[in-house]
Amino acid sequence: MKLFSSPTSPYVRKVLVLLRETGQLDDVEMVPAGGTPIDPGTMPRDLNPLGKIPALALDSGQPIYDSRVICRFFDARAKAGLYGSGDATWQLQTLEATADGILDAAILMVYEARVRPADKQFADWVEGQWRKINTALDALEASWMEPLTAEGLNIGQIAVACALPYLDFRHADRDWRKGRPNLTAWEAEFAKRDSMIATVPPAG
Repeated sequence: MKLFSSPTSPYVRKVLVLLRETGQLDDVEMVPAGGTPIDPGTMPRDLNPLGKIPALALDSGQPIYDSRVICRFFDARAKAGLYGSGDATWQLQTLEATADGILDAAILMVYEARVRPADKQFADWVEGQWRKINTALDALEASWMEPLTAEGLNIGQIAVACALPYLDFRHADRDWRKGRPNLTAWEAEFAKRDSMIATVPPAG
């Protein structure tokens, strides 16, 4: 199998953490890819018509995307049970979606600064994206610590653990930890896992 990826993508990191945690990393060939919404670059558009990574090509040639679907595929392949069962699976998938929503907003903020010309950047729009992130972080602190601190690894933990460091990586000045002691303590502990240490993105 081939995984089209970039070492700075937090969505790719989520997949890589899952692969390491489930012992499947050696089953996947990593293929570098990158681009932006206005310059697709080397994005695998033949696999993912949306031009996004990660994208997975199975040995049969069948494409699988986006990160949530890829993670679900590898979880099922390893019978790892990271999505739980019964009602718990919907809770964990919602937690994963919350983490991915944080990333969606954070990446739009990056694109606004990096891709849009300075005279066309819209500060209020950027702040609107950060409000989404703030609201989601407050919800994690207030309502989601139970599945985050649950015994046994789950997909919600992996997703949130990859989203929070991305805020440090691209938006450190925003200080997401302020007023969120439980989330802060949980992230610091989860970051010690071998899978997290091995997937820290390069600076830049």
